[in-house]
Amino acid sequence: MNLDTVKSHFKSYNCCVIIPTYNNQNTLKRVLDSVLNFTDSIIVVNDGSTQETSDILSKYPQIDHIKKPKNTGKGTALKTGFKHAVDQGFDYAITLDSDGQHFAKDIPVFIEALAAAENKNLLLIGDRNMNEANVFAASAKGNRISSYWVRAVTGLDLRDSQSGFRLYPVKAMAAFRYLKSTKKFEFEVEAIVKSHWAGISIGHVPIHVLYDENERVSHFRPFMDIARIVVLIIWFLLVRLFYITPRDFFRKLKKKGLKRFLIEDFLQHGDSPKKKAFSIALGVFIGLSPLWGFHTVIVLFLAVVFKLNKVIAFAFSNISLPPLIPFVLLISLQTGNWILGKRTAYSLQDFTTQLDLLDHLETYIIGSITLSLLAAISCGLLGYIVLSFFNQKKENVYG
Repeated sequence: MNLDTVKSHFKSYNCCVIIPTYNNQNTLKRVLDSVLNFTDSIIVVNDGSTQETSDILSKYPQIDHIKKPKNTGKGTALKTGFKHAVDQGFDYAITLDSDGQHFAKDIPVFIEALAAAENKNLLLIGDRNMNEANVFAASAKGNRISSYWVRAVTGLDLRDSQSGFRLYPVKAMAAFRYLKSTKKFEFEVEAIVKSHWAGISIGHVPIHVLYDENERVSHFRPFMDIARIVVLIIWFLLVRLFYITPRDFFRKLKKKGLKRFLIEDFLQHGDSPKKKAFSIALGVFIGLSPLWGFHTVIVLFLAVVFKLNKVIAFAFSNISLPPLIPFVLLISLQTGNWILGKRTAYSLQDFTTQLDLLDHLETYIIGSITLSLLAAISCGLLGYIVLSFFNQKKENVYG
């Protein structure tokens, strides 16, 4: 892609370049001069640097300069830059660091990838080839840890989750509510996770990188910054379990409809009938168990631990949806009566007159566990028989 085409695409895609900087006076001028070869739509966020940085920026009147009174971290600088870019009418922003590790000559790689993509709702991350490039051990270690945890939250197998050279769809991300605590490098993880959850595609493009010990000033603190990333990921894991997974399940169910969902995600799924049957049994057992408020997190956790089908297990755990709760409670109490040999009679009307379960707690717990176990075994066996039949039928048709 020639230079004129790159400049044209910058304008047609409403794209700018955002450069956060903090005391990188040794490399800042070189970075700005190289970026100006491609565009003058540049936003520099001066994150509380010394006067020397301001003196350098004063020589570039064509650049949009945002000066923050004190240093608050790369994350807040990027958030400030994103908001300003959207306010200025930009749809996309390419970010790169001002410490000299990135080469502006790679900017066309991002623009070319955006132009070629059918789906423009896209976030592109520069791949520094951390396994082979000459990088600092601390940076490589931080990237490996970050990429591992991002994969745990999103399922994305990213090669470089910490690269600061990226193309963001800032307009599409404008509605995101970022955490106030993501002030430093962990924000770049937050941006990936929330973009993925919002349906934005995440991809890589190859870039060059330079780590010059003599002039590069790095503000990455291995222990504290990695710790901040891990804490953030733990929070995201909880959000995924309690909100994202149920949300995506119901969205898929609503979009496909019950019949199509059962055919495509249940009958035609690639898992074996045995695995599906165990997933059904797990979902029913947890859904009927007396673990109210924790059904979702427990069933998903156990589905992961035992390598079962998470969608099927979660679907069948919803056997105790709110409209069915009175029936589940009634059958549990009746089962408990049967186990304990009691003759107390219950009816659905009891639950509308505020039956105090604490007075019948022993009966309920014993009955609930027994009901959960019997229902899980029955549904699992029935599911195995039905699924084996359909699986055999499919093999006969396509075999």
